[in-house]
Amino acid sequence: MKNVKNALDQLGLLFEKGAKLERLHPLYEAIRTIFFIPGETTSRMPAVRDSLDLKRFMSLVIVALIPQTLFGMYNTGVQALLADGITPTWGFAFYRGAEAFLPMLVVSYGVGLTWEGIFAIIRGHKISEGFLVTGLLFPLTLPPTIPLWQVAAGISFGVVVGKEVFGGTGRNLLNPALTARAFLFFSYPVAMSGDRVWVAARSVDAVTGPTPLSLTLGARGDAVPQAFVESGYTFWRMFSGQISGSVGETSALLCLISAVFLCVVGVASYRIIVGGVLGVLVMGMGVMLLSSELSPWHWVNPVQHLVMGGFAFGITFMATDPVSAPGTEGARWVYGFFIGVLTVIVRAYNTAYAEGAMLAILFMNLFSPMLEVMEIKIKTGRRVPNV
Repeated sequence: MKNVKNALDQLGLLFEKGAKLERLHPLYEAIRTIFFIPGETTSRMPAVRDSLDLKRFMSLVIVALIPQTLFGMYNTGVQALLADGITPTWGFAFYRGAEAFLPMLVVSYGVGLTWEGIFAIIRGHKISEGFLVTGLLFPLTLPPTIPLWQVAAGISFGVVVGKEVFGGTGRNLLNPALTARAFLFFSYPVAMSGDRVWVAARSVDAVTGPTPLSLTLGARGDAVPQAFVESGYTFWRMFSGQISGSVGETSALLCLISAVFLCVVGVASYRIIVGGVLGVLVMGMGVMLLSSELSPWHWVNPVQHLVMGGFAFGITFMATDPVSAPGTEGARWVYGFFIGVLTVIVRAYNTAYAEGAMLAILFMNLFSPMLEVMEIKIKTGRRVPNV
């Protein structure tokens, strides 16, 4: 590594102030920090409050996402092979899944980093490490059949409109990865919804089944539990993630493991995660108590909400984003709780959109500053005034 450091130091002379490539210094600095952690302290947002600096923070999130990425590629391959009528083997399934996911990942990082570099050069600041997480999160939330040009369009919208127009990492109101996904969903709904988009089958005659969410909306009344039995959607199968869906969102088990890891290392707030789970259970129970004529979700156990769709993935990685989530303890409980409540409301009473986690998190992102202000005012209001 000493030789690498010396080579990078020599190369860095070309990017110093007054040198020919001075304007490209953010690109050089971004490449250098891949190999070596700089010794500078934080001078701009997002502010560092302890020894966990921004690079270590983002690195830990990447580590937590590795299980979802690997399992997502494997499961994508399994679902594709089964739809094509081929008995999946571990190696072949992983290959098929990687064949579908890796191009999406390359486009996400390539296009996104290009936008990050352009804004960094124009503004004269360093390229933020935050995109290393956003660039991985975004393709994990997409169906494996999405066209690559739409991946490029989505990540462009997420980086430029969702983050850079607000001033870059640390100033964005919304989670950039979810902003990108929302843009694709509302702009290209055919590629982001339906039953066939979740399985990367090659055969024209491939048979694909509905996801648990769409199966619930398609069933009638008390036929919902029977439909789950006939489709083989047991609780363990949904919890473990052996179902079709977005590449990285299917396994609630892996999301639980990642959530524990992120909370232990101090990256994620357990208050947001636990609050979100409580919100789902409370609102899910409320839907069950209402008339069965209002929603087919009346027949679904509230616990099943936790293992269906992208709630587990969203509450673990998206809702806990330190920029768009509240920073005060009480606000985090409220923030997480209402994400869970809104997730169930959207699922149960919006027949045009089966998944509610994405919209719930984005909606609560907008209320995050208000929740912080409210908690601060409540706490300061309890102080004894000076006499």
